[in-house]
Amino acid sequence: MDANRVKQILSSSADIHVEYNGANVWIDSLNEDGSTARVFLRGRPNDPSDVNIAELREL
Repeated sequence: MDANRVKQILSSSADIHVEYNGANVWIDSLNEDGSTARVFLRGRPNDPSDVNIAELREL
């Protein structure tokens, strides 16, 4: 995934399904470096991770 698509997902009101390493995640924000994003596993809102956006996959 690229930074522009991450921004589109973040600004969308739709529930867009995204996976990271096979797990369903919610994108919380695009980090300032533009190559990583803060994500949460769906159902675990208290456990954020910063991941490389190239490893995110839209379903």
